[in-house]
Amino acid sequence: MKPITENNRIIAIDMMRGFAIFGIFLVNMLSFHTPFIYIDPYTWWDSGIDRNLYTVIDIFVQASFYPLFALLFGYGVMILRERVMAKGLSFPIIAFRRFTFLLILGLLHALLIWHGDILVTYAVIGFIFLLFMKMSAKSLIITGIVMYVLPNILLSLLLLVAMMLEPGSGVTMFVNIESYIHTYQQGSFVEITEQRIEDWYFTNNFGTLPLLVITILPLFLIGAGVQKLKLFEHIELHQSIIKKAAVFTLIAGLAIKAIPYVWDENLAAQYIQDTFGGPLLAIGYSLSIATLATMNKLRKILEPLAYVGRLSISNYLLQSILSTLLFYGYGLGFYGKVSIIEGTVIVIIVFIFQIFLSKLWMKHYYYGPVEWLWRAFTYMKKPELKRK
Repeated sequence: MKPITENNRIIAIDMMRGFAIFGIFLVNMLSFHTPFIYIDPYTWWDSGIDRNLYTVIDIFVQASFYPLFALLFGYGVMILRERVMAKGLSFPIIAFRRFTFLLILGLLHALLIWHGDILVTYAVIGFIFLLFMKMSAKSLIITGIVMYVLPNILLSLLLLVAMMLEPGSGVTMFVNIESYIHTYQQGSFVEITEQRIEDWYFTNNFGTLPLLVITILPLFLIGAGVQKLKLFEHIELHQSIIKKAAVFTLIAGLAIKAIPYVWDENLAAQYIQDTFGGPLLAIGYSLSIATLATMNKLRKILEPLAYVGRLSISNYLLQSILSTLLFYGYGLGFYGKVSIIEGTVIVIIVFIFQIFLSKLWMKHYYYGPVEWLWRAFTYMKKPELKRK
């Protein structure tokens, strides 16, 4: 199995993946060292600096980078389909193996390393995604937009009505926070694993599955539709519309993301903020990177992101491994002892390390270690790994 050549890669896509991995790490860091899924983030931190930094992360990062990664996932699957079909292979079989590996990897990650895994969700929804592969670019994008907007508008309206009927309602603590922190801070691997499984099921169950489908599958479809249009393969031909769309989506996304801070920090405002502001900002970021990638000087500044992006799954998992070893009881036990600003510094240091590590790795190998295993399982052949 021959590797994909450098010329066949779209560097803007790799930059976007690297940027997404950085943003995801920033958001995940909040859950790595605090009980983030169970707390009210607006009242949790005492320090003014932490509250201000959380506001910045909430508006510019939170709920924007998972959508970006989902759009890129759909884009990448469609590229895979083209290449597989060009080789005369069966895409459904290849895709089934690919998503099966992702599902297994995600379960191992979620149950043994960190509860905030996204790979299981991507794999499960990926199987559904296969049903839409033959649609045209226009149909994919329209279907994705309609599938996303209509049910989420309905849910937003229901939440708005609920907030009007019960104005004081908000985030409810579902666990004993002190006991929870103690478990992650001082617990054994077995004790933490038991808690981790509970945490994973809290956000990944039959009740949350429909919500995940209406927020992630449409983004897969939109990403796939954009790929069929060859938008990022021929950026220079669409620069004018890309720049205008980037400005519009960035402004609209940031405006919506700021809603809880200018209106009210209730559940309805938070849902609208994340569900509509997040993806708009994700699109704005992706289009901005696509534009900057065509400018030589700025392209060189962004190129380090591409190193991380080419090893995106390996780097994503490495972030979880390093962070849990730093914060959990079977590691250094710093859980609950780190501020947001300290966590952000850790993210920056680790990410810089990942840039250098990824660049060094790609000098000697065609694929990241996890990407190589993924490709081997997908094609049931041992791909060439080491560069000659």
